[in-house]
Amino acid sequence: MAIFNQRGRAGYWIAVAATALSILTSRAFAADQVHDEIQVYNADIAEVGQWTYQQHLNYAFRGQTRPEFPGAFVSNHSLQGTPEFAYGLTPWWEFGFYAPFGIAGSGHFFSDGAKIRNLFVVPDAAKRDLFYGVSFELGYETPHFSLTRVGLEIRPIIGVRNADWEVIANPIVDLSFGAAGETDFAPSLRVARNLGDERFVGLEYYADFGKIGNFLPARQQSQQLFVVTDFPVGEVDLELGIGRGFTQGSDGWVAKAIIGYNFPAPGKSADSGKPSSAAMSMGTASRPSQVKN
Repeated sequence: MAIFNQRGRAGYWIAVAATALSILTSRAFAADQVHDEIQVYNADIAEVGQWTYQQHLNYAFRGQTRPEFPGAFVSNHSLQGTPEFAYGLTPWWEFGFYAPFGIAGSGHFFSDGAKIRNLFVVPDAAKRDLFYGVSFELGYETPHFSLTRVGLEIRPIIGVRNADWEVIANPIVDLSFGAAGETDFAPSLRVARNLGDERFVGLEYYADFGKIGNFLPARQQSQQLFVVTDFPVGEVDLELGIGRGFTQGSDGWVAKAIIGYNFPAPGKSADSGKPSSAAMSMGTASRPSQVKN
């Protein structure tokens, strides 16, 4: 009986150690495979009292084939997306909420919970040479997408522009809470050329370095470069892009699309209530005047 109890206790502690090791090493080989929103924020927001809608869609033609942890969603041949509604509360504050999802290569649909966002920006960002802001996105994630249930994305926004070019950086910090929680650094950067008539072409860079203070080895980080364009089609704004990963921890080839629509602002017609495509997409239309910083 004593031997049996000793074996039982030994088996228990082996199981505990194996579980802990699985949690601690679950992301040791690759960065996050969740890509429901691939976008560089430009600090433009909806007008006060106005609703906007975006549909994000990202498809990994050649993604990662190994799950981050047992039972995790795998990006290869998967479609990930987010329907996103936003509402302008003040000239400097926009509230938004999302319902991200993923469709695996097998065709199975998975919900990734829900997120709410508070975006604070300098007013009239689209008219400024220097613009800035910060977004706080609180989310609940499902077990197929994360080892933790609650996470917080802190996304600073800083950018400069003139009539021809725009450069924007989002040095993102991702926090996850709980026993398996960590704080990751996932910056993004965009450089775009204004072609006129609300048409833009550019490059966007997205990375996930892993845990702050203990970054993943370079080959296991996510490092992707996208060629992007955005343009209006009637009252709908489109942003399209194709991205290439350059490390083992990256998706190899990913196509992204953002379809946006601005509902009329209160007291305005559909045409006059529709701001430039900047509020919904990557670029900023030519501005009749500038707000100097």
